[in-house]
Amino acid sequence: MKDRIKVILVDDHAVVRAGFRMLLSTEADIDVIAETDRGEAACQLYLEQQPDVMVLDLSMPGIGGLESIRRICSRDSNAKVLVFSVHDEMVYVDRAIKAGAKGYITKNSAPGILVEAIQKIAGGEIYIEQGLMKNLLLQNNEIDYQTIIDKLSAREFDVFLLLAKGLTAHKIADELCLGYKTVANYGTQIKSKLNISTVAELAHIAMVLGMRKK
Repeated sequence: MKDRIKVILVDDHAVVRAGFRMLLSTEADIDVIAETDRGEAACQLYLEQQPDVMVLDLSMPGIGGLESIRRICSRDSNAKVLVFSVHDEMVYVDRAIKAGAKGYITKNSAPGILVEAIQKIAGGEIYIEQGLMKNLLLQNNEIDYQTIIDKLSAREFDVFLLLAKGLTAHKIADELCLGYKTVANYGTQIKSKLNISTVAELAHIAMVLGMRKK
């Protein structure tokens, strides 16, 4: 039997958390192990409970959602944080992803989207609500990502696709029979060419351009 996905809920509204918990309780593969209403407590809970996915709102008292993401991801580079927010403006999506979040959905999305997002992120993928992905790239429409990708070398393109799929540099090195440092260098070069700083942004570009490997 596959291990259940351990989830922590972070939202400053108790009624919202109760709704999340009720929805997720119907899923056989998801287990809500803790919840809190503040960013400071979320950081502490993450360290203590080590969830597979943390579902986190951005608008909270105290340090707030963005700073919580930054602190959690600075302590654990493999942290999987899903933002579930009322904000659908691209500035929030962009900042959340740059802070280290692995996904972003809005509270206007269908209930099943939350479940799907948790499952995808737990499996190592990036998940951005469909309507938000295209807008995220449109705000940077001065960059022709397709042309840049077309100019990548064959090996860079291989690394690009595997990074977009969610593989780590170590796993890519094994798959392509390359050294870890070589793959890391490729990753740095690719992000520099695309003018991005995170693998999450790279994955968004691949998804919007229809280049994600299944």
